Amino acid sequence: MVPHLVTALTGPINELEQRILDSTPAIERWFRLEWMEHTPPFYSAVDVRNAGFKLAPTNTDLFPSSWHNLTAEMLPLAVQAAMAAIEKICPEARNILLIPGNHNDNSFHLANLAQLKRIFHSAGLDVRIGPISPEIGAPTEFAIPNSEPLVIEPVSAFKGRIGLKNFDPCMVLLNNDLSGGVPGILEELPTQYILPPLHAGWGTRRKSLHLQCYEDCAKRFGKLLGVDPWLINPIHAKVGEVNFREKRDTDLLASHVDALLAKVRRKYKEYGINEKPFVAIKSDVGAQGMGAVIVRDAKEIDQLPQRRARDRMMGDRSSPEFVDKRLQARDLIVQEGVLTNERMNELVAEPVVYMMDRYVVGGFYRVHAERRADESLNGPRAHYIPLAFARNHLPQSSNRPGGSAPNRFYMYGVIARLAMVAASYELEASDPDQEIYD
Repeated sequence: MVPHLVTALTGPINELEQRILDSTPAIERWFRLEWMEHTPPFYSAVDVRNAGFKLAPTNTDLFPSSWHNLTAEMLPLAVQAAMAAIEKICPEARNILLIPGNHNDNSFHLANLAQLKRIFHSAGLDVRIGPISPEIGAPTEFAIPNSEPLVIEPVSAFKGRIGLKNFDPCMVLLNNDLSGGVPGILEELPTQYILPPLHAGWGTRRKSLHLQCYEDCAKRFGKLLGVDPWLINPIHAKVGEVNFREKRDTDLLASHVDALLAKVRRKYKEYGINEKPFVAIKSDVGAQGMGAVIVRDAKEIDQLPQRRARDRMMGDRSSPEFVDKRLQARDLIVQEGVLTNERMNELVAEPVVYMMDRYVVGGFYRVHAERRADESLNGPRAHYIPLAFARNHLPQSSNRPGGSAPNRFYMYGVIARLAMVAASYELEASDPDQEIYD
């Protein structure tokens, strides 16, 4: 059980929260049985949206990169989870090589690496950092505020393994989402553990597969709790390849938007929700420089000025060369939009839950002063606030149903772990080396 949040809300979601708290033994058994059959991602982070009437994950990151935003009080949980994960994978592990993204001049990225190094060092491993980048040709020291300097070293390959000078790691931990594809140096390393697996990277991963796996998990979990799975599942549709220069492609996109909005409207009517439904149009392959486009009516797709649509879907970079490149045909999905009722200092916020192996190890609030409750908060000028915990006791097993004290973070952790189960299904389904039995 995890600590309670100070910021626990009140409202209709309380019924779902109470159902989860009252079903804790069944829920934890359900997760235990899942992990007997499936391998959890090595680490993950899940964006959770609490709309007041619905609670659902909106993004699952298999290469989380904001570990420095976890509170110091939560770090022992991360260390224990790291120990458990390593014991399962390679109990004799001594050395671990951390491969970051190519953001060596980014202070936040460096702070994240320093935190990961601290966690795995405390778990009993010798940790060194080496990016796959020609920019690092020799050991380079980077200063980090309130921390010892971070040394980053060039990676080299030898005898079917990779490592650093005088450092042969048992395990290679990727903190790089491989959105540009898998570097050749990481391929064919049969004697080293690569975590997460290479097919978890955005070069091959698809959001639509994850969402389908999550939908299947939500149906089973909803049956366990006796609740409508829609209350914990953002419904979606896979559109397929769309070229914004082609009218037939935009018409196809509009039809998917219209169909999904109709489904959401029916659910809103069923539950008496007086909000206007919306959907988010996203790339099926990571972000690819493309932000989520919020649409409340299918007609908006044609009504949006083309250049504005391009700029929004490409991010802030709108040079002719960049726009031309990004307007190439791409796979899109349409996902039900989920409002966030969370507020921190009167600003729109959403919790982000961090996990390692099968354990919740902490999280934080993502806050954005310039965005609304129906917009993505993951963008420039977002900032992060540690989760605020209260000194509450654990729910008493002797309490009558409905008598347990609120514990919203436990509920967020349950939804995040459900997304983690879906991620394990996803990785199994997309594994190029999976064993198929007749």
